Amino acid sequence: MLPGAPHLVRNGAGTLTLDGLALADLAREFGSPLYVYSQQAMLDALAPYQRALAGRRHQICYAMKANSNLAVLQTFARAGCGLDIVSGGELLRAQAAGVPGEHIVFSGVGKTPAEMRAALQYGVRCFNVESLPELDTLSAEAVAQGRRAPVSLRVNPDVDAGTHPYISTGLRDNKFGVPHDAARAAYRHAASLPGLEVVGIDCHIGSQITQIAPYLDALDRLLDLVEALADDGIPLHHIDVGGGLGIRYADEDPPAADALIAQLLQRLDARGHGQRELLMEPGRSLVGNAGVLLTQVQVLKPGPSKNFCIVDAAMNDLVRPAMYEAWMAIEACQARPGPATTWDVVGPVCESGDWIGRERALAVQPGDVLAVLSAGAYGMAMASNYNTRPRAAEVLIVGGQPQLVREREQVAQLFAGERLLA
Repeated sequence: MLPGAPHLVRNGAGTLTLDGLALADLAREFGSPLYVYSQQAMLDALAPYQRALAGRRHQICYAMKANSNLAVLQTFARAGCGLDIVSGGELLRAQAAGVPGEHIVFSGVGKTPAEMRAALQYGVRCFNVESLPELDTLSAEAVAQGRRAPVSLRVNPDVDAGTHPYISTGLRDNKFGVPHDAARAAYRHAASLPGLEVVGIDCHIGSQITQIAPYLDALDRLLDLVEALADDGIPLHHIDVGGGLGIRYADEDPPAADALIAQLLQRLDARGHGQRELLMEPGRSLVGNAGVLLTQVQVLKPGPSKNFCIVDAAMNDLVRPAMYEAWMAIEACQARPGPATTWDVVGPVCESGDWIGRERALAVQPGDVLAVLSAGAYGMAMASNYNTRPRAAEVLIVGGQPQLVREREQVAQLFAGERLLA
């Protein structure tokens, strides 16, 4: 079964389809490289979160850093989600998508005073604060506006989520959050500041997590603090357990969202905190398997030790393999008869690190379209213009129809803001 099934299917004619549409046809219509997403796959991924939380006080805030296309943000907002943002730019995207401030939480380790001011003016629901200096700066900005900023401290619980070191965020050595053993004093400091209103507690332990146990360990450490803070006269109204639930790229077997939530709720109830509002910030698990990157084969270059399949997508379009050595499935959009050859699928960028997949068995010819699967998260969101390459177009399939939701960049746009010497 392909990652992304049942929306991603190879039909009886050997044609790879997404929501019933032939992907090779979309590449011919809209060009390549091309990101294609299924709106229904996103909503289907959201459904178990919503079912599991039905009847409980909660807010699901989609972590928009995973995929921040405006149409994707609209999709989740219309389905009842808020947003988790990490920059002033993402705040502007949220506003452009029509998401009200009361449905936005502002995370991130390096918020600037200007970003804080903009978020205060927009009335975001909560600032997830990550350091004592940030508390002081935010309080001063709020006082200057005659406001009180709602805050939650992101606590670093020192829990190992068992994931790639670049996407681990809950260990003592990570840059994120307030250390668990310093959090109680930090909360007392926050409660003393005139511009702050302490409303919650937050943690995020990593990304692409495939086990439930780390979440429960982190939650227990949060609840220990919640109880200690109650003794200090600092009641907390919500508990934010972050996101990070993994998806299947190859043979991973992450827990279902509703199974994870059932155990989190059980732990909250067992410790007497079932009345508190629960916030969650899923990202990859909502969009990762809802998207593919389409790319056309340009050159087949056999060699003495390696065979190279050179395609028109590159590390600027999809950086995960180069950055994380991430494995992502690659499928020919139209199956060919005959034996497959082992290829390294690489792009045209002038870097040896510009590869999409290594040692892939593919029966392909120049002009064929390949699909890189599970590309809905951290694909287009991390794309760049390295080698003066325009970023790809994006298509969202809505109700069985493809909609262009981002135009392909033109080269002239890339240097429009530059100036020649006098």
